[in-house]
Amino acid sequence: MTGRLRIGSRASPLALAQTELVVRALRRVRPDLQCDVEPIRTAGDRTRRSVGTLDFTDAITRRLVAGELDLGVHSTKDLPATPARGTCIGAYLRRGDARDCLVLRSDRTLRTLPHGARIGSSSARRRAQLLAIRPDVDVVPVRGNVGTRIGRIGPDGLDGIVLAAAGLRRLGWADRVTQFLPISTWLPAPGQGAIAVETRARDRGTRRVLASIDHAPTHASVEAERAVVRALGGDCDLPLGAFARIRADGRLELRAALYSADGRWRLSADGSAPSAQAVALGERVGRSIRTLGDPAHLFPETPAATR
Repeated sequence: MTGRLRIGSRASPLALAQTELVVRALRRVRPDLQCDVEPIRTAGDRTRRSVGTLDFTDAITRRLVAGELDLGVHSTKDLPATPARGTCIGAYLRRGDARDCLVLRSDRTLRTLPHGARIGSSSARRRAQLLAIRPDVDVVPVRGNVGTRIGRIGPDGLDGIVLAAAGLRRLGWADRVTQFLPISTWLPAPGQGAIAVETRARDRGTRRVLASIDHAPTHASVEAERAVVRALGGDCDLPLGAFARIRADGRLELRAALYSADGRWRLSADGSAPSAQAVALGERVGRSIRTLGDPAHLFPETPAATR
């Protein structure tokens, strides 16, 4: 590779902040690198309609495959579970806070919100989890960048929204969090909190550089979570929560759950394995969920919108 990398990023403040973290990591291992960041408006950024798996990533990936970029920086939870042909994930940065959180307009918690409170989220998983705990709440679709969504609290009649805690922390807005939702009772999206760096599979020089910034525990954990998605035959449109971590004994532990759209039903499974067997662990946990019921038949009413 040359001493210059062309890096594609979504144009949102959060995406650019995450891309800056990648640039800093690269410059720590290669101070001579010139990193040119190109903000790109994706289909998901240009519309307020329901969006799907590729709407936040496809524009960057297509330019990467065409050779117009060397890297693409993504929120891992937005990426398809199977990389596009000719691409691979070259690195995951150390994972941030994987939890979801609530930003509310009053000093309450999810359980103490008034009856019929209006909570913003366009995620099928978050909607199901909200309804599982509070079937009386009105879950309202909200889209746009983090600032736009927060701005809808109050003026649009929303009592609050659910967001990824890592995004708020990276924007310096952690003080806006009203309640963190613990992973023990509220599983996040597969890959949530992790930043993925995509590159061309045949670009060995760039892959060598990316290997030097890859965080191995995050890599194993996220690949296990993404393998669950593939085993279930879905993508980030599934109402699926999954979280893996390296235990004190060095083994990788994984929990996953698939929810019905109304939050009344959940299929869950867990397991552990050496971290070198992360993908096999994810596939096994995904198959275990499938033995409990076929998602396509159990949850046909699940909405496709995930943001």
